[in-house]
Amino acid sequence: MLETNPALLSNMWAYAKTWYAARMTSNEDALGLANPEAQKAALKQAEENRRTAQKRADAYAGTAQWIADVADDVSLLDVVHGWCSSCYLVNEHRKSNRPVGQIPVYVCQGCGSPTLPCVAIGCDNLAVRDRGAIRLPQFCAEHRHDIPGFEKSQGTYGDLHDYEEFLQYEKPDLDKASKIVAGSVVALGVAVPLALLAAPAIGGAIGSLGLFGGFSGAAASAHGLALLGGGSLAAGGLGMAGGTAVVTAVGAAVGGALGASVSNAYLREDRSFSIDLLRPGNGGVPVVFASGFLTEGKGEKWGGWKSIINERYPDSPVYRVRWGAKELRDFGILGAGAMGKAGGVAAAKVAAAAGTKAGARFLGNVVGPAMIATDLAKNPWHVAKSRADKTGVVVGDLLARTDAESYVLIGHSLGARVMVVAAETLGTKPDGPRIQSAHLLGAAIGAKSNWDALTAGVDSGVYCYHSGTDNVLKYVYRAAQAGETAAGLVGFTPIATKLQNIDVSASVKTHFDYLDNVHLL
Repeated sequence: MLETNPALLSNMWAYAKTWYAARMTSNEDALGLANPEAQKAALKQAEENRRTAQKRADAYAGTAQWIADVADDVSLLDVVHGWCSSCYLVNEHRKSNRPVGQIPVYVCQGCGSPTLPCVAIGCDNLAVRDRGAIRLPQFCAEHRHDIPGFEKSQGTYGDLHDYEEFLQYEKPDLDKASKIVAGSVVALGVAVPLALLAAPAIGGAIGSLGLFGGFSGAAASAHGLALLGGGSLAAGGLGMAGGTAVVTAVGAAVGGALGASVSNAYLREDRSFSIDLLRPGNGGVPVVFASGFLTEGKGEKWGGWKSIINERYPDSPVYRVRWGAKELRDFGILGAGAMGKAGGVAAAKVAAAAGTKAGARFLGNVVGPAMIATDLAKNPWHVAKSRADKTGVVVGDLLARTDAESYVLIGHSLGARVMVVAAETLGTKPDGPRIQSAHLLGAAIGAKSNWDALTAGVDSGVYCYHSGTDNVLKYVYRAAQAGETAAGLVGFTPIATKLQNIDVSASVKTHFDYLDNVHLL
């Protein structure tokens, strides 16, 4: 019945949402900017947002129509059973009664997405059936490498450092081979539209669960990740608050097949991601930490964290999350470009450390506007921030699969942002590991929000170490975030029982002083 088809309902809802967004995107905020260059860039971005929203609305409408066409009349006799590449569950798939001569279409009775048998020899799984004529082989999620394996993606593993083995694929990537062939065909002049490789299709991991979908396969993963990880608003994401709200709505996705699909797609984007075991420990609660802007790239394996962690957690296993090398590097290049070749990133540190009016004015008036004037979707700051959100989702999903009872999360700058998202993500899995405590140093995240999702998964407390003399957060962050105040500058608001602000201004004078001058509570 169409009225209960999850994929149809989610695409109709997504159409309404994006249609409304296309018409409600305003120029008001852009016109209020005093800087002419920033105003021009903001107006351009607003127009681009409108076009993008309308384009997505049209795609959702087409997808909804396609689902309705094939799901309205299905056979009760011509049925197959198998793993669905849209909802990642074993379901019954009923054949749609289509005109003679058309390629068969099945409809998953679990998620409502159109499917068809995977063309891999001997495979009983179902692939997502794309809308329109099929000119490329259709493979299931296993043979597309959207997930490591259907059954595997539902499971868990032992210790956190076993994550690499968990993410190893069980089947060959046959879809990749088909794309190589298609590319050579195009080179020879045969009409095989490349758009088919990433065209909007049915359901997808997000849409089939009733969340904002409308894509399949890799396209669904990319779209879903932008949502789950936050993503920039300009790129179609919901920002961190919206992204973590989606994670909460997914619930069972964390630690399940959808979570594996999300992690898999993110890790394809970020080849620098790894979780390194630095010390096996001696019975303590495992500690997981992440660095941020201008500190992630430190060559020493502890990245300057050894003393501060050993002092508070001497017996704990310690893991370091490495992430976003390219995004953090590009952010540094932006600052260097704004300051000229002579200054470079080192000059940013000097200016931030100086604490003088001249240094503060320089950071706020040169580096900040440079980030505002850049196209938002390509802006290195916003890209790095989005990568932090995505990394947090991956970390949360990987933690949810381990046998550990609890973890301690620690992060600095954008690394603190990673840990906030990880805690919120992990908190959506009721039977998953708990967060004993989270220590956030100079957190590059907005100070004011509803922090219930953050504290819900934490047993002891969330400790926000903030400094009013942190010029990077005071000027650069505020400028890049259009006036938003960072939690690492003033602490979190509103205060909750498990949320504690620790003012370290007396000992932390710059954004780079936290690790040497803070003692974890």
